[in-house]
Amino acid sequence: MISKIVEETEQLFKDYSNVRDKWATMVQEDVEFRYGKQWRDEDMQKLLDRGQAPVVVNRVHPAVEAAKAMLTANRPSFRVSPREDSDNQTAQAINGLLQYIWQFNDGDSMMRSIIDDYYVRSMGAAYVYVDPTKDMGKGEICIVDVDPLTIYIDPTSKNRYCDDAQNIIISELVTKEALKHMYPTKISLIEGAESSNQSDMPVTSLASTEALIFPEDGTIMSINKDSDYVRKYIRFQKVIRPFYRVFDKATGIEDMLNKDSFTEYLKRPAWIIDGQVYTNEQTAQQALQMAQQQAQAMAQQQDQQMNMQAQEQANATGEPVQYETPVAPPPQVQAITFADLVKMEQINVVEIKQSVIRQVIIIGQTVLYDGILEIDKYPLIFFMNLHNRTPYPISDVRMVRSLQEEINKTRSLIIAHATTSTTNKLIIQTGAADIGELEDKWASPSGIIEADLQAGEFQVVHPAPLPGELYQKEAVAKSDIDHQMGLYEFMMGNSQAAPQTYKATISLDEFGQRRIKSKLMDIESGLKRMGEVVIAMMQKLYTTEKIVRVIQPNNSMSEYMVNKRMYDDYGRVVETINNIAVGKYDVIVVTGSTLPSNRFAQLEFYMEAYKLGLIDRQEVLKKTEIFDQEGVMQRMDTIAQLEQQVQQLQGQLKQVSGDLQTREREAMHAKQEASMARFDADLSKTKTSVEHSSRMFSERLQDEQKMNKERNDLARQKQNAKDTRRKAAPKG
Repeated sequence: MISKIVEETEQLFKDYSNVRDKWATMVQEDVEFRYGKQWRDEDMQKLLDRGQAPVVVNRVHPAVEAAKAMLTANRPSFRVSPREDSDNQTAQAINGLLQYIWQFNDGDSMMRSIIDDYYVRSMGAAYVYVDPTKDMGKGEICIVDVDPLTIYIDPTSKNRYCDDAQNIIISELVTKEALKHMYPTKISLIEGAESSNQSDMPVTSLASTEALIFPEDGTIMSINKDSDYVRKYIRFQKVIRPFYRVFDKATGIEDMLNKDSFTEYLKRPAWIIDGQVYTNEQTAQQALQMAQQQAQAMAQQQDQQMNMQAQEQANATGEPVQYETPVAPPPQVQAITFADLVKMEQINVVEIKQSVIRQVIIIGQTVLYDGILEIDKYPLIFFMNLHNRTPYPISDVRMVRSLQEEINKTRSLIIAHATTSTTNKLIIQTGAADIGELEDKWASPSGIIEADLQAGEFQVVHPAPLPGELYQKEAVAKSDIDHQMGLYEFMMGNSQAAPQTYKATISLDEFGQRRIKSKLMDIESGLKRMGEVVIAMMQKLYTTEKIVRVIQPNNSMSEYMVNKRMYDDYGRVVETINNIAVGKYDVIVVTGSTLPSNRFAQLEFYMEAYKLGLIDRQEVLKKTEIFDQEGVMQRMDTIAQLEQQVQQLQGQLKQVSGDLQTREREAMHAKQEASMARFDADLSKTKTSVEHSSRMFSERLQDEQKMNKERNDLARQKQNAKDTRRKAAPKG
């Protein structure tokens, strides 16, 4: 007998499938169109009948690949940020666990597939689930990308993430052997499941010019014709369940509990010690010991007072006085439960209704699993492209399909014209010549063809040349496809479309990314939703101690521990370190940009900040593509230490050299002073000698002048005497 949930699921599957048939066919056409099936059967047959080639100049595929490369240039991931400083340690532990989950599920490859579906299939989808067989039976959180054509969403949904959908179904044909590996504990149920070989994949009218194989062609089924296929349903349904928000006034702890957890919560023990309420056993024991110690201290104090009074009375009367030793009263302890605290209004309880996700797994008509996921969001995360407030968005391939068909038709026309131009058309009268003989002579390299022109005149027809705008039209269509995808020629490395200057190229590259940032916002918001779902499941799964090791990009390994219990001497849990169960209230899920950044511009910016002292060299090193960054940092630290030692030795050497130079200068100055003194002495002697010689020369010169004067006077006297005698002598 078929259960009610199976009948309801099968009926929903049929209803949802009928509504989305047209969209599914469009998506399948877009997938085939992207891979080269870009001519319809009738159009390709017409071209072949005309002798033209159905050429495919696939511009869509490289554009999609370029967009994928840009959106995954920086490693896509999600992380958490603490709400306040006291939550840093918890956020760090959760981030380590999120990185571990991302690496465990090969998140980078998964996101490439999701972004490919986002561009081609109009939306990507990720499925977050718990695999209880992983980690030696402890369970792990798994994330996989899902083919959108296997997802059936409530047609009335308008939300981008389908939060308002009442049901979401994943349906596909799977072999029983594959199911046994998926669910090893349900082998007997799988073997008895009803088989089905009816594929629900849409069939298109596109013709393949290459050997392309798609599941709807029946090729996959024919290969596995001996395999036993089963229809598998994974149904997610929103149901209303009662929850209880509890607030403990004594500890200030607030929590949200489901019905079963609330029942167990009310059974927890509590204690009233001397009128004070205690909900923690260790704290209650400490309070009990302190109360006993205080009672004993008071009893001892009373005993001392009574003893002093008895001694005073004995001294006054001279007779010993007997008194009863006081006994410390035991503390007033009352064992109760949390239910009693609720009645005493020490704990506030508010019952609320909240939507949770019900998951049902059906194989054929057999229910394998039916349970409640303790999350309020669907574990299916959607990355919808052109969302039109329906669960049937539009892809970029659909938007550029007409442009791609225009390119193909234009190229086919150009090739057909080129073929026609290389073969001249000859018009002759019927029966005027032997066609076979004429074709042989026409193909001959000889320039002379013998013919009987009387039978009819030959006429050679030359095709008209194609206009130049036709070639330009194809280039414009290619550019329009890139613009629709959010790409530009120079962003893909086309040097002809890039500016001539370095700064202009960087600026235009940044401005060019504004178009694709609209796509980036869709991807980042989906990553944020994925992180929220992962954390919600993580808090339910990882309740015991767990150590994870994460390999960093520089090949180093980091280790994180969550839910670490601290015990006292009696084996009781005192504290839980890195308790991720409280992460929902203490951390916020955020994502980082996955768009590429210009490495040279970014490195230049960081280098300028490093020169100004705003950052350290380690931060600059992170922005390079150096693989062994940690080893480089260690070597740089060693080099820095050696440089510091060298600088110290150089400082000491400079100091010694300075002292030596000072002494050398002092010795030189002393030598110079001694030399100057000797020179001054020699100069003084020379000066005295010169003065003496000058004086003697002056005296001798005066003597000589005097002697010359006397000689001149004597000679003049003699001449005068001679003249006198001559005058006195008689003439004759």
